Amino acid sequence: MAKLTREDLMSLEEYSQQRPAFREKVMQHKKNRQVIIGDNAALYFEDRLTMQYQIQEMLRVERIFESEGIQEELDAYNPLIPDGSNWKATFMMEYPDEEQRREALANLIGIEDKVWVQVEGFDKVWAIADEDLERESQEKTSSVHFMRFELDDAMKTAVKQGAAINMGIDHDHYKYAKTPIPQSVRDSLAADLS
Repeated sequence: MAKLTREDLMSLEEYSQQRPAFREKVMQHKKNRQVIIGDNAALYFEDRLTMQYQIQEMLRVERIFESEGIQEELDAYNPLIPDGSNWKATFMMEYPDEEQRREALANLIGIEDKVWVQVEGFDKVWAIADEDLERESQEKTSSVHFMRFELDDAMKTAVKQGAAINMGIDHDHYKYAKTPIPQSVRDSLAADLS
């Protein structure tokens, strides 16, 4: 999947005009890019369109229009675009109550290394998490982690041929599996693979 360049981005003025329609398009697209795992965890799979939206929103909110600032946003978000042999996702632990969230995150240290995807007929693929920076301490894990799931050629071929995809978490304090993920999400993720 090609990385984004400045030519792929709209100016602030153009984006303000296109934003409602573009936002609706992205929100519809994202419906087929998320997997809820249990009551409190979700994987939000990123791609070129979701990252274009993220960059456009950052440029808009921060009022960034200088070349250097635009390039910094591209450099920050392009690594989250799949490379053709992997899926990249934002992993979120979601607890509406702040005290419950604090307690849960203290019990879920290391959860980012216990998230997996599995192509039907193959072993689990464990997340490679937080390659950009460490997101946990000795006291707690972060509620947000960035993950990459690297697939071999046989797995990619199987997905392209329609194999089911399962996902889950095998942490001592959070064990859930989504088997299989919805067909619409499976099809969207298949399009990430070359």
